[in-house]
Amino acid sequence: MEVSNKAVIKGGEFIIKETDAQDVFTPAEFSEEQRLMYQTCLDFVTNEVNPLLERLDNHEEGLMEDLMKKAGELGLFGVSIPAEYGGFDMDFNTALLVTEGVGGGHSFPVAFAAHTGIGMLPILYFGTEEQKQKYIPKLTTGEWIGAYCLTEPGSGSDALGARSKAVLSEDGESYVLNGQKMWITNAGFAHVFIVFAQVDGDKFTGFIVERDTPGLTFGNEEHKMGIRGSSTRQVFLSDVKVPKENVLGEIGKGHLIAFNILNIGRIKLAAACLGATKRVVTTSVKYANERVQFKLPISKFGAIRHKLAEQAIRTYAVESAIYRAGMDIHRMEQELIAQGKSYSEALLGAAREFAVECAMLKVEGSEVLDFVVDEGVQIFGGYGFSADYPMDRAYRDSRINRIFEGTNEINRMLAVDMILKKGLKGELDLMGPAQAVQQELMAIPDFGAEEPTGLFAAEHKTIKNLKKAILMVAGTAVQKYMNSLAKEQEVLMNIADMAIKVYTAESTVLRVEREAGEKGEEALANQIDIARVYLSDAVDLVNKYGKDAIASMTEGDEQRLLALGLKRFTKAELFNAKEARRRIAAAMIEANEYVY
Repeated sequence: MEVSNKAVIKGGEFIIKETDAQDVFTPAEFSEEQRLMYQTCLDFVTNEVNPLLERLDNHEEGLMEDLMKKAGELGLFGVSIPAEYGGFDMDFNTALLVTEGVGGGHSFPVAFAAHTGIGMLPILYFGTEEQKQKYIPKLTTGEWIGAYCLTEPGSGSDALGARSKAVLSEDGESYVLNGQKMWITNAGFAHVFIVFAQVDGDKFTGFIVERDTPGLTFGNEEHKMGIRGSSTRQVFLSDVKVPKENVLGEIGKGHLIAFNILNIGRIKLAAACLGATKRVVTTSVKYANERVQFKLPISKFGAIRHKLAEQAIRTYAVESAIYRAGMDIHRMEQELIAQGKSYSEALLGAAREFAVECAMLKVEGSEVLDFVVDEGVQIFGGYGFSADYPMDRAYRDSRINRIFEGTNEINRMLAVDMILKKGLKGELDLMGPAQAVQQELMAIPDFGAEEPTGLFAAEHKTIKNLKKAILMVAGTAVQKYMNSLAKEQEVLMNIADMAIKVYTAESTVLRVEREAGEKGEEALANQIDIARVYLSDAVDLVNKYGKDAIASMTEGDEQRLLALGLKRFTKAELFNAKEARRRIAAAMIEANEYVY
């Protein structure tokens, strides 16, 4: 992809900077080659995975492993792997697109993502050249499958609190590992495990452990609410002797592996959720057209059309944000390579730069999928509650995504914490814009200002004001709580929700503005509706989250001033969302599928 003529921005900078529509990537830009890869993934899920769902859920021996090998043979594991290790060396958005493509395969994308992400990437990015040559080619073809052992019974979100131990052997040639890991995806058939343990009790370190190593044993398959077809077992380490050449990265630097890989995993999880979401919307549309009540298909009724439209609106919006962030990561990666960074350093650095967006998208992607499957059950009515119909599995499988890759609560707080730290370090100029907002609060509104023109002129003005609302609330929180802000989790989550809605709304407006500029407004009429409905709802939500935070932090005259400021910054014209939703739904009903 050509990126040299596009602006390279910083992670989190969307809050203080306006983005030009020409600088965002839209899915319409994907090449024919990329679309063919995406279609290969869709076909694989339709033809190879979905016919086996019941058997996969029953853990038929070898079935998921066989599917993984087939995916490897198709080249689906090698999209972002460098050519010297047998991969295709394609850009970050292509990797997201492939992840989206397999996302509708229920348990399969869980196994797929665990292997291609946390199973392979730690070795690719942190391994020695010898480790890469030994493991990556076989992991790329699917001959070997990877797994990642971080979580323990006593350490989930607090990953660095792991109690597994690694002690250097007497001869100094190996480390002896002891401990217990749980919720390990692919544990039933993986060949290579990334295991984290404490060296000397306090040096959190990564190791590469092969399956046939003596002392490595496994629990039974876990009985889970959803994603039943994925292999999830406990892993036990009893005097597991690992050669010192299998230390991954540096002793005591395991946190760099764990947290950097999670940045990439979070946005990829959002992409997988997007793939599942699109399939569920299509399933909902088809059922609404087939189901007849009162002598009419239920797709004729306004209440059902509202649900179908809202499914589509949220799906389209999160897709806009995912690929916008994906391209920002790619551009930053290219810039770092131009500065002399290695392939691994560049992608890790780019993902770290946009860790804020990755965390926000993990939240938004998983919550959109949860919303869409919940509405899917409702559209199916009583049949939605039946295990003989498709919404049962989709509903159960979606729920884990709000826990995977750091809970959504953790990710909300992380996103705000990372933005504020960037400000304190001087990486983002938050102080200047925040002070400007404070001055604006004390000033008389300029009612005579010239109104901007253009397709989304009013929407851009609204988004600019919503960003001021974020700065106002966040600035107040910093002033009020200073070093104890981390303890005010409710306020942090209010600010995070404001930021998530604004980033997603802006991404949607920019995407539609760019595509309408290229294809004409008439061709993008429904997408224009989508952008306006999403923004209209976002305004109300930002107001609600802002009010909650202000009410909890302030009182008296200060509270009244901030409340007035919030009202000013979340003011928008009334918009007929009902008719817009009807138009959005009508196009899908006519096509009998998700069309956006």
